[in-house]
Amino acid sequence: MCLKMVTRTSPTIFFDKYQKLDGTEAIMVRKVGDGSVIERFAKIPVPRSPIDIVCPTFLELRWAYGCPFNCSYCYLQGTLRFLPTEKQPRPKLESKVRMHVLTFLTQIADNMKEILNTGELADSLMFEGTKKAISHVVLPLFKERNPYGHKALLLTKSDKIEELLKDEFQRSVIASFSINTESVAHRWEKGTALPKDRVKAASKLFEEGYEVRVRLDPMIPYPEDYWKKEYMDLIDEIFDVIIPERITIGSLRGLQTTINHASDTSWVSYLEENSKWGKRILTKTRLNMYATIIDYLRKKYDYDKVALCKEPVFIWEKLQLNWKKCSCNCVW
Repeated sequence: MCLKMVTRTSPTIFFDKYQKLDGTEAIMVRKVGDGSVIERFAKIPVPRSPIDIVCPTFLELRWAYGCPFNCSYCYLQGTLRFLPTEKQPRPKLESKVRMHVLTFLTQIADNMKEILNTGELADSLMFEGTKKAISHVVLPLFKERNPYGHKALLLTKSDKIEELLKDEFQRSVIASFSINTESVAHRWEKGTALPKDRVKAASKLFEEGYEVRVRLDPMIPYPEDYWKKEYMDLIDEIFDVIIPERITIGSLRGLQTTINHASDTSWVSYLEENSKWGKRILTKTRLNMYATIIDYLRKKYDYDKVALCKEPVFIWEKLQLNWKKCSCNCVW
């Protein structure tokens, strides 16, 4: 099934029927125009068995691609391998991005309200401080030409939030910070803002009324002797300054294309299990990591707004989480 909304002055909007995790169906936007700017991520079907991956469908806003940081396990190393510039940061044609975004914002009414993920193929804040910045090219449209209340999801390992503070995009932006422990970041997340600086940036946006989400992903049981303490200390550091709207946790995983194109593969030694989503940390260890975080959040902070990223049904169920009502980073 494919429906179209055709206008003479805008790119065509394509719709399709999608099944949700709870078993219901809905007509949703599949793509705008050729799909190079706005397209639905629906690569993972609704689970049919305990080993199937849970991942709700969401819209990508591909305003740019690449990342200036050098995380050793970054999947963009494999995903963007065929581009001449590989994962070097590159903006897309500004006029096309603005046209496709404006078409979506002004023609998709509030009964089909969406979050558009700007950080799937890029770090959302990688161009801040330049004319290529998302705060210059995209976010003003969400603020000024957005009658139905759609939102832009920013996902970042940066702390460059000055423009977000100055231009006040609170009503139309969700800020999501991917944060790891100091030890993990120091070893494998080269060039990123320090975890403490990401937390500080998150706190500034939180104080100014932004909806702030947190990703603890990829969790790694490193250092072996005290990784639990480091992750619990990180939780304390976060909750000292903000109460995240939600927290999404995930663990180290590696598609073969990522491993093949990584210059530093020291992290691969943690991947001892094959799965439908590449090589993974052992199930027993993943359950231990997730339970550590979930139990600590519940007992110390009475906090349960937690979801998993790209984990199978049986992991959700062992942790007593309802995967059919998944409220993870990328969705409402």
